[in-house]
Amino acid sequence: MTAELIARCRAGDADTFRELVEPFRRELMSHCYRFLGSIHDAEDALQETLLDAWKGLGAFEARSSVRTWLYRVATNRCLKILRSAGRRPRMASSGESSARFELPEPSAHGEVVWLEPYPDVLLEGLSDPAPGPEARYESTQAISLAFVTAVQLLPPRQRAVLILRDVLGYRAADVAEFLDTTEGSVTSALKRARAAMQQRAPRDAQQPPSPDSPAERLLVERFTRAFERCDVDGVVALLADDVRLTMPPLPVEYLGREAVTRFQAAVFAQAPRYRLVATRANGQPAFGVYLLDARTSAWHATGLMVLTLAADRITALTRFDNSILARFGLPRTLPG
Repeated sequence: MTAELIARCRAGDADTFRELVEPFRRELMSHCYRFLGSIHDAEDALQETLLDAWKGLGAFEARSSVRTWLYRVATNRCLKILRSAGRRPRMASSGESSARFELPEPSAHGEVVWLEPYPDVLLEGLSDPAPGPEARYESTQAISLAFVTAVQLLPPRQRAVLILRDVLGYRAADVAEFLDTTEGSVTSALKRARAAMQQRAPRDAQQPPSPDSPAERLLVERFTRAFERCDVDGVVALLADDVRLTMPPLPVEYLGREAVTRFQAAVFAQAPRYRLVATRANGQPAFGVYLLDARTSAWHATGLMVLTLAADRITALTRFDNSILARFGLPRTLPG
């Protein structure tokens, strides 16, 4: 049946081509997102991948599956985007969300500013065949903000090798063919990529509670109550000792409970009425954050916040500006 579809595609049947690639669209989208760290860029890369595939059908020899061939096309398209001299971080508003606050001095300046959250709704119904036997990451782990952030620090070739080998589980020989290189080069790049990822991994990492489990719901409920009451002590009590707070696209980090306490106390002192609207991003609990306008009684968005959990503690808070809200179906304003 696939051979028949391909033959019709080569004859110029665009509808058949859409039928051929549609089952893989969502997983290719998440693949591009892992590479690029931006949902906007992932959408562009996916469209360009499908265009490349349509134009390149004549070169598809059917020695591999359509899925593998599409991953090869998508990988090389993402590499071209990463190497583009014109690609720059989207510094749209260093924040509509943060500009209204005077922030305390950060602990450090972070390395990643090219990062956006990925709505969980795009992961629903995702075709997720079992990865190859050499995969090291589970699918949920490989879409987490911690993983995607760490991947953004890798050079393009190492990024490609790590995703293809450790997330998708392709053999070294397959990856070498994908990238038009040697197995030795793939092995060397993977070794360096794994070492870099290990440096970013938290020590004594504990597993997060399962999504929508009683443990996760309890932690999210406690955080929501404390945050909406502007209860600094209540928020801090839920944080791990080595908690990290970041605010892409701002290249600043608040590291540890003391620094995050200073940050949260400053924010609550300047704006004492908040409302959180629950959503999910990157397989993690997330919230639209809204601030009360006392003059109009309306609630105005100040961004999106994603929580990273481990056991019964919050290990990271990642705050994004308002530009991403529409992706999560969240409005800029809530009625009073």
